[in-house]
Amino acid sequence: MSITEKEISFYEIEKRIQRKCHELGREQLKEILESRDKELAETRDRSVYRHKGKRKTVIKTVMGEVEYERAVYETLSEGGIRSYVYLLDESMGISGSGFMSGLLSEQIAHASCESSYRRAARCVSDMTGQRISHMTAWKVVQSVAEMVEEDERKAAKAAAVGKGSGIVERKLLFEEQDGIWLKLQGKSRKQHGRGREMKLAIAYEGARKVGAGRYELSNKVVYSGFEETEKFQERKEGAIAAVYKADDIEIRLLGGDGARWIRQGITDETVHFQLDPFHRNKAIRQYVKDPQMQSRMYELLHAKDIDMLLTYIQALSNSVEDEEECDGLLKLLNYFTNNKDGLIPFNERGMKLPEPPDGVEYRRMGSMESNVFTIIGNRMKGRRACWSTRGANNLARLLCLKAMNKLPLTLRSLSRRVLPEKYAYELCILTPSKVAQVVGKGYDGYTKAAPPPATPDYRWLRGLGTL
Repeated sequence: MSITEKEISFYEIEKRIQRKCHELGREQLKEILESRDKELAETRDRSVYRHKGKRKTVIKTVMGEVEYERAVYETLSEGGIRSYVYLLDESMGISGSGFMSGLLSEQIAHASCESSYRRAARCVSDMTGQRISHMTAWKVVQSVAEMVEEDERKAAKAAAVGKGSGIVERKLLFEEQDGIWLKLQGKSRKQHGRGREMKLAIAYEGARKVGAGRYELSNKVVYSGFEETEKFQERKEGAIAAVYKADDIEIRLLGGDGARWIRQGITDETVHFQLDPFHRNKAIRQYVKDPQMQSRMYELLHAKDIDMLLTYIQALSNSVEDEEECDGLLKLLNYFTNNKDGLIPFNERGMKLPEPPDGVEYRRMGSMESNVFTIIGNRMKGRRACWSTRGANNLARLLCLKAMNKLPLTLRSLSRRVLPEKYAYELCILTPSKVAQVVGKGYDGYTKAAPPPATPDYRWLRGLGTL
């Protein structure tokens, strides 16, 4: 859109304003950091910390790279060993140089959960003053996810001894589990083959109505990973115990496709298994080609006559002449026999269930297929994407947090870069000396820019072209 006779677009003006805001932000952040370093220098214990000059470092922020100086100090340990420290770095909880701000890391992690690392890097670079590569985005996700994994490990360990941190008290808990196959690359492909099943588990207390005919799972807990079954179940229990009081749960309704690793979650009589209706009906359509046979099987299922259903399938397998059809019926018979206890939905078993919490309903299970796609499949499957087991596990951790609406809070809690509260107020203040440098100069490197139109309709643009 051209807004002047000399073809200065609104887009160009907007970009210039953005660059100027980033520039001012970098200058003010530099002043705050160096002011804090000066304050630490004046209040330090001079008998312990000997000032040895200043060193430059860089912090990557959403406004771009901020280069500043901070003092280095010489100190002696109890053993008389000489070492050097940066009091500013210690007060902010960081170490090294060239580090990244928590806000920038948060934006990169959020973008990486929505699209590929390359696209995420491009989007963050376009919206901030910092240029990052797709490898930087990848490294941020790995770094954040490894800290999340440490929390998962601690939660699983606490849950194993009955010391989970969960506070939600519920007598009934729904659980659903399923897997999704992802393509592997590099060493992971050599070790596990071309693909591997990523396990996914969700737990929730019921469903809340959010609109006309629309429901969402309440207090949903999500865990996913490539781990072996035993470790996966331990981590899943840790995630549940971090939200719910596990000792108060009297009934668990476990839904799944009947895979062996899912059925291993049936640990005692409090766990009631239900074969996922989607996979149950899919098996009938897949292995039985005759519509009349299919209809009869559905009738027996709805009548809850499971013994007759199995007898009927066995009789069909002995009577059909086509070898392929017979093989399909035998597979269906084996599948239903192994999952006989889960063929009838929980709401048709006459079970006595506790009252649901206020605003929560006990609806039929079967939300796993949708969750598999929205949580994992939409981001990690397709587009010729291939993964290492470590990289897939790490991204899946963030995707699970995102599905639980806990990603922003988790990312902020992991950022250890802190400053005293008083510096928050200094961000909104320009000193008199700075005002003269920012306002009224009329030149900032864009001398060839045409002035805005002088007509009344464009009066709001006056002054913007000089920013």
